[in-house]
Order: sequence, then C-alpha cells, then structure tokens
Amino acid sequence: TTHIPPTTHIPPTTHPPPTNHARGLREGPSVVSEHGRWTVYSSKVNLPAALNDPRLAKRESDFFTKSWGLDFADTEVMPSFYLPNISREDFGPYLVFFSMCQWIFISLTRSLSHALFLEKSRAELEQVPKIFMRPEFALEDSATFNAVLPWSHFNSAGGCKSSRDMASSRLLQEKLSHYLDVVEVSIARQISLRSEAFFHAMSSQHELQDRLRSTQGAVAVLRGRTATMERVMCRGPLSLLRTALERGNCARLYDKLKLMAAVHQTQPTVQLLLATSEFVGALELIATTKEVLQQELQGIHSFRHLGSQLCELEKLIDKMMVEDFSMYTRSDLNRSLREEPHVLEKERLESLVFGLLRQRKLDFLDIYNEEMIQAAKGIVTQCVVDSVVNIPDIDTDVVTKLADQMRLMTFLQWFDLLQSVFSSFLLFLQRVKATLSVIRNVVLEALDSNQKSRLLAEQTTAPAACHLAYLTHEGLFISDALSDAQRAHGGPQEKSSGLGPRPQHGGAVEPEGSPRPQQGEAVGPDRASSDSASGTTEFCLVGPPGLPFVIELELGRVANNIQELLYAASDLSHDRCVKVLMARAKDGSLERLSPGEFVGLSQAVEAFARSTEDLCCRRSVSLRGALQSQANRFVHRFHEERKTKLSLLLDNERWKQAEVPVEFQHLVDSIADGRIALPERKPPGNAEERKPGDFLLVDGQKYAVVGTVLLLIRIFLEYCQCINDIPSITTDLLSRLADLLKHFNSRSCQLVLGAGALQVVGLKTITTKNLALASRCLQLVVHYIPLIRTHFETKLQPKQYSVLRHFDHITKDYNDHIAEISAKLVAIMDSLFEKVLSKYEVKAPMPSACFRHVCKQVSKMHEAISELLPEQQTQTLFWRINGSFKMHLKRQLARLGVVNDGGPQHGLVMVDVAFYTENLLSLRTLENMDLSMVEIWEHKR
Repeated sequence: TTHIPPTTHIPPTTHPPPTNHARGLREGPSVVSEHGRWTVYSSKVNLPAALNDPRLAKRESDFFTKSWGLDFADTEVMPSFYLPNISREDFGPYLVFFSMCQWIFISLTRSLSHALFLEKSRAELEQVPKIFMRPEFALEDSATFNAVLPWSHFNSAGGCKSSRDMASSRLLQEKLSHYLDVVEVSIARQISLRSEAFFHAMSSQHELQDRLRSTQGAVAVLRGRTATMERVMCRGPLSLLRTALERGNCARLYDKLKLMAAVHQTQPTVQLLLATSEFVGALELIATTKEVLQQELQGIHSFRHLGSQLCELEKLIDKMMVEDFSMYTRSDLNRSLREEPHVLEKERLESLVFGLLRQRKLDFLDIYNEEMIQAAKGIVTQCVVDSVVNIPDIDTDVVTKLADQMRLMTFLQWFDLLQSVFSSFLLFLQRVKATLSVIRNVVLEALDSNQKSRLLAEQTTAPAACHLAYLTHEGLFISDALSDAQRAHGGPQEKSSGLGPRPQHGGAVEPEGSPRPQQGEAVGPDRASSDSASGTTEFCLVGPPGLPFVIELELGRVANNIQELLYAASDLSHDRCVKVLMARAKDGSLERLSPGEFVGLSQAVEAFARSTEDLCCRRSVSLRGALQSQANRFVHRFHEERKTKLSLLLDNERWKQAEVPVEFQHLVDSIADGRIALPERKPPGNAEERKPGDFLLVDGQKYAVVGTVLLLIRIFLEYCQCINDIPSITTDLLSRLADLLKHFNSRSCQLVLGAGALQVVGLKTITTKNLALASRCLQLVVHYIPLIRTHFETKLQPKQYSVLRHFDHITKDYNDHIAEISAKLVAIMDSLFEKVLSKYEVKAPMPSACFRHVCKQVSKMHEAISELLPEQQTQTLFWRINGSFKMHLKRQLARLGVVNDGGPQHGLVMVDVAFYTENLLSLRTLENMDLSMVEIWEHKR
C-alpha cells in the first residue's frame, strides 16, 4: 500500500463575501421588509433555469431580448460617470504581490514535497534488508545465498515438502517481489526529479550551437579581412626583402665560382709537382684542396669525383715501395721449396719493411697474404703435375683439369700424391715462419726506436719539418684526436726529430756531397729505400706531436697481425689439402675405400695436422672436418643429384603450359587423401582414362603448370619417402629440402623475372603469359608446403621443432615472389600507359587512336592471363591496372589543361573514357568491376 501524506490547510486567497453590514456597496430598495435590507447578494435566481425557459417556442439567441425586445442587443450602453476606466496597469501591484506569493507557495510546496519524498523513500527503503545494499553483495557466496534464501527452513524432516513449506515459499517470494517494487518505485521517483535538469541541459545545448554558428561567421569575416590585409600591405615589402636576399645569394655564388675555378686547376698542378718529385708540395696542395672541398665546396656535383681522384694521386707516392715488396714476396714464395736458405735476401727484406713502415704503409701484410694464397695454389698444382708425369695412363692433353687427373689415379697413386702435398706444405710453412720472423723483428725494432723518438720529442720541441711531413702522409691514420693533439702542440719548432738516416755506431756515414732532406721536405720513396739498404737500423716515424703514440698502437697491431698471418698460413695449408681430398671424393671413390686404406688415409691426415700444429701453434680443423664429413656423403649425394636435375629442368624450361599426365594427377590425388609418399605404379588402363589433361586439379582448383613443377612435386615426395625409410636423417634432409625449394624459387625468379630464360633457353621475350604461369606454379608449391611441414613434424623430436622455421621463411619468400610477379604485370601495363597516354591529345575523331591502342593491349593482357589465373586474382590484377591507367590519364589531362567543366574537350574525353570502360567491362570475369573514373579529374580548389 502507498502512504498518502496528510493534507495541509492553505488559507484562502479570495475575499469573503460581504455581510449585510458592509458599507462599500450601494443600498437597494427593500422588497421584503421582514428579511432585512435587500442587496444583490440576496438574488436566488438559477441562471441555467432562466436561460432554458420551456415556454419559448424556440431557443432565443439572447436572453435579454425576451423582455426588452429585439433591438436590445444593438443598443449602446452609455459609459457610467461614476465608474472609472479600468486597464491592466491598475492590476499591476496586485499581480506583482500575488506572483511573489505564488512563487513562495510553489517553492515551499516543492521543498516540502521533496522532503516528504525523501522521508517516504527512506522509510520505504528501510523495509528492504541491509544485506541487499552492501557493495560486496553476491549470490555466489554461500553465506549470502543462505541469508537471502533460507531453503533449509523449508525442508521437512522426512525430505518431502509439506503445505507449511509451500506457504513459506510463497511468502518468501511475495516478500522479495515487494522489495523489488519498493526499489523500482524509488528509482522511478529519482528519475522524475531529474527530468527538469535534463530538459534544461538540452535547451542549453541548442543555445550553445546558435552561439557557435555566430562565432563561425565572425571568424570567416576576420579571415577575409586578414587575407585582404596580406594582399594590400604585406606582399610588396616581402617582395623587396626577397629581391635583397637574391642579390646576396648571387654575390655568394660569384665567390663560389671563383673558388671553383681555383680548385679546378688543382689536378694539373699536382701532376706537374709529381713529375718533378715535389711530393710534399703535391700532398700539401691535395690536403688544402680536400679541406676546401669538405668545407667550402661540399655537395658540388661537378666535383663529386675530385676527392677520390685526389686520393688516387696521393697513393702514387707509396706505389713504388709497394710494388717492390710485391715482387720480392712473389719471387720468395714461388722458388723451389728445397732451396736454401729459408729467407731470401734478408737485407733487402729488412730495408723494404723499414721503408714501408717509414711511409706508414702498414697494410703490406695483406700483400704477403695474397701472394701466400697464390703460392699455396701453385704447390698443389706442381705436386699434381709431378705425379701425373710418372703415370703413363693419364693423357694431360685430353684431361687438362687437375681434379680430373686426380680422379683418374688409383688410390695408391693418389695417396702418394697426398703425401707429397703434405711434405711440400710443411716446407712451405717453415719458409713462411722464417720470413715472418724477420718481419716481426723489424717491426719490434721500429717500435722500440719510435718509443725512444717519442721520449726525445717530449723533451725537445719538434722542427717545422714535422708539420710538413704530417701533411705528406695525411689521410692514412688521421683522426679527430690527432687534430686536437696537433692544435695543442703545433707551431714552429727548432730542432728536427730525425727525418733522414741515422748512422749506426761504427757504421758508414753518409758522404759529404750527398743530398740531404731540407726542413719542410718530405722523404721520397727512392730516398727511403736507399737509406734502409745502406744499413740504417735507427727508425723514426715523422709526424706532429702526439702522433707517435698512435703509431705505436699501429705497430703493435702489425706485430699481432704477423702472428695471425702465420695462423692463416696453417689454415691455408689445411684448406688446400682439403681441396685435394674433396677432389678425390667428388666421384664417391673415398666412400668405396677398404677399411685398411681408409685407416691409412686417416693416419696420414692426423700426422700432417700434428706437424702443422707443432710448427705454427695452431690447431686447424678443416682437414679433420673434411675427413669426418664422409659419413654424410649419402645425404649430400642424394640432395645434389636432385638439385642438379631440377637446375637442368629449369635451364631447359620454356615456361609454357604443359599437359598433365594422368599419373601426376593420381599422385596429387593420393596427397589429397593423406598419403605423403610415392604411390605404387598402376597398370596401364585404356587410352581414354590415361589421356593427359590441360590443368592439374588440386582440391577443386585448376592449376596451369609447367613440366618442371610436376617433377618438383615428385622430388619432394622422394624426400618424404626417404625420411620414412631413414628417420635418423630427418633434420639433415629437412635443411636440404629447404635448400631445394629456395633454389627453385630463386632460379625461377632469375629465369622469369630476371629474364634469364632469354639467354639460357633462347626465348625471344618474357611474355605476360610466362609471368602468370610462373605465378601459378609458385602458388601450387605454396599449397603443398604446409603438408610437407606436417609430415616432417611427425618425424622430429619436440626439441627439434625449431628447424621447422625454414618452411615459414620459404613460404614468405614464395609469397613475396608471387607479389613481385603481380607487380611486374602491373608495371608492364603501367609503362605502356605512360608511353601511350603521354601522346594523347583531345581532338576528334573519337574514340581516339590512343584509347583504341590501350584497349587493344588490355584485351591482349586479359586474353593471356585469364585462362591461367583464378577469377579473383584476375579481377584484383585488373583493378590495379585500371588504377594505373587512371593515374596516367589524370596526369595527361592535367598537362593538357582539360577539366570537367562540361566543355567540348571534356565531352571528347568522356567519349574516350566511355569507350575504355565498355571494352574493359566486356572482358570475361570483369563484368562486375567498379570502374569509377571520377579520379581522373583534378579537384577544384
């Protein structure tokens, strides 16, 4: 039940009727004397009864015409002289007073109603138990559920429900329904109280929108005035400033051109200086020019090669020394290995090394390394030639390759050859070690001498010649730190640090008339060579103060590289022996050795490895690894045979659609049935059943393929069959199969996208049909990669699953290749559109020859690929081609100045466009394409 609030007595707002004692009214005649004085309030006539007089024949229009005649309504009533004229202003104070009273009354009523509502709501909500109001109320909690629904009280002892339990259940249900009603009523009242605020917010929103519209108009007016101010007041002064800036730029450009003219004369001047052996002046000019190029003329396109040319000119100074060292190394390493001594012309070698270090050409070890590699190749060649001479069965005129000659030998002959190679390389390593020891001693002596010179330079100031010598060798070992050191210690000096040769104690002194280097003059290559050759052992690298410390670091690095070069010689010897071993093993002959022969080979290899290890202190593993790799020869040969076969097939593939023999269709069907293996050969049936098809049907899709892809499917099934037979080689075969698939992808890319088939097969051109066919073949391989992955996964251990990532990489590469082919097809049409539409002119007759040619080429394109690619791919491809056409047409129309203004030129263009769209939509599978041509027009700004 709802609670009805008590009524509140409100005092009446009307005046009480006047009594008989009122004096404000006019007294009337006394009609009935016994009832007191008569007034207008004494009238008892019922007005409806008087208006509805039953005695009238018909209803009169006016009551007052009954007694006073029909002219009563037309009679004007004269205004009374006793009553004033009443207007609305006379009621003003009354309305103001009672409006205030009414507002107070409404406010009090509302506040009272709100208080009563809150009190009533609070009283009603107090009927609802507090447990429903808790924030953590949740029926999932068993305690809360039992407190709200005490089902245990309703179960009787016997387990069956009595009438009392049923009544309790209904009572509980009614109580909960009552709680729900109380809460819903309270919520509804709260919503009704907030309705006025909601409508007020809506009216405020409309007002805000009106103000925003007015603000927008004001902003537009302000922008127009600002644009006018800019046109009238700003453009002229800005033009004046721009002219002044251009004048300054022209002046700077003139200065740059004069500087460029001076730099342009650098090369001829440097050539003249080099012709007169003025290396210092040439290098100083080169350094100055480099500085100008880097600071003043950086980014000048005409001088982009001048820096490299100056570097080449700078290297000419060291060229003579480098060539002399190369000739010595070549003659030393290529002489007979049994010839004594181990070091050839020791004094010459020492002088060369001293000269190279003086010139800071510290990369001479790279030259020695290159000559050492060539000498190692010559050792193997000479040993093979010496062995073949004693074998009359081998005709060297017919068999010219060394590897073929070694494979024609018997095992004993080849083993003797291997022993000879081992002994020759041991002598070779002894000679290299002796030569490197001499070079190392020279480097250590130079390092010691340079340390002494540095200590001396710290005590005395260096002469001016140090700076010029630094310019001579600038660019070899210069860094920012060296520049900082030069600025910190630079300046004219008085005493030389020793540029020329220094005599030994008791050694020969330079003749009196011989020329000496002057201050500021660099030492040339000829001079350095003669100094070293004359027995000079005192060494000093010239440079600015602070530079010798860097030179010491470089010399220490050279000393370390000498030891690394000896290690490289050991590794090189092992690598060349591996070549001899693998040349014999190439035809599989090492796999067919007897146990005794293989043991002998292993002992010889191990003895050679121990000898080189004792000689060079280096454990090389390449030869041992090559011998051990024979255990995996089966997998290698298996893979190489199929890879070679695939390469031959690809090199002879003409990329035309091939017929699909019925056995390959059966092969694909067996894969679809879940048999990833080579099926058994079926007996031949009748001729109709074995007739080849045009397409390969895979999961309901047609694939136009080439013959190589059919054989590729059989090849990877052979890999799957192999791991079925030998599961232990699954990991190795997986990597080999990944390599095979990568090879197919890369080689097909070279032949088709790279146009390699033009030279390999002799195709005249790579057509769009070739490209589409290659794309479809790649899609077929991508279809089978997940099946291959799943099959290999069943043969792997869980810890080996990481190798399966190869298939993910291969799938990505194939998809990228397919995307490149699609892009190439679009690019072909793009170049055609660019070439044809660049000559397009808007003039009769229509359709124009340009659009006729475009439609003809598009039709040819569609005819070539529609039978090869699926419908969806064809539509996507032509959608991209249409986008390219619109782009080039838009450019040409913009170049011609044709706009969509409805003029004659616009009409001619629309005729051509309609001709193009009709031709494109008439092609098969393109009937429903969206060919909106709105984009060809420039948007009006």
